[in-house]
Amino acid sequence: MTALIALHNSVAEKLDRSSEILTPTLARLVFAAVLLFYYWNSAMLKIDGSIFSPSAGAFGQIFPKAAEAVLYDVTQMTFFQRIVIFFGTIAEFALPALILVGLLTRLAALAMIGFVWVQTLVDVTGHGVALGSLFDNTYTLLDQRVMWTFLLLVIVVKGAGPISLDRILRLP
Repeated sequence: MTALIALHNSVAEKLDRSSEILTPTLARLVFAAVLLFYYWNSAMLKIDGSIFSPSAGAFGQIFPKAAEAVLYDVTQMTFFQRIVIFFGTIAEFALPALILVGLLTRLAALAMIGFVWVQTLVDVTGHGVALGSLFDNTYTLLDQRVMWTFLLLVIVVKGAGPISLDRILRLP
């Protein structure tokens, strides 16, 4: 029994030492596998030939009730709506890219958390998606967004890891 406990402690100690390398690297890898193209594809739907030319899809995604009220006519967008769509689209391209390459990673992951919860607010209030609840044994929007937030929090807390531009540039 003592040998088994010693083996357990030895393995646990090695895992603890390697967690500084493994945890942030695996978190960024999981982010790339699960969310990178989700956000990039979403951003692509928001542009109509140019980043400065928002599509009816962008209008409908971000301001669903306002877009429906004007039959998705993008010429009816307000200046505020255009600015929000522009910066939201930039964020959907830039923040995942920063996390992917590990540049300003903690800040990008923190901004992504804010983005996820604004997106959730729009999904619930604008698109009528049920938020759901935690601990109810169903996979709801809330469950999904909490998991995404946790993944991004790992990156905020641990940083980008050793294979990153942050490490090359010696950023925290």
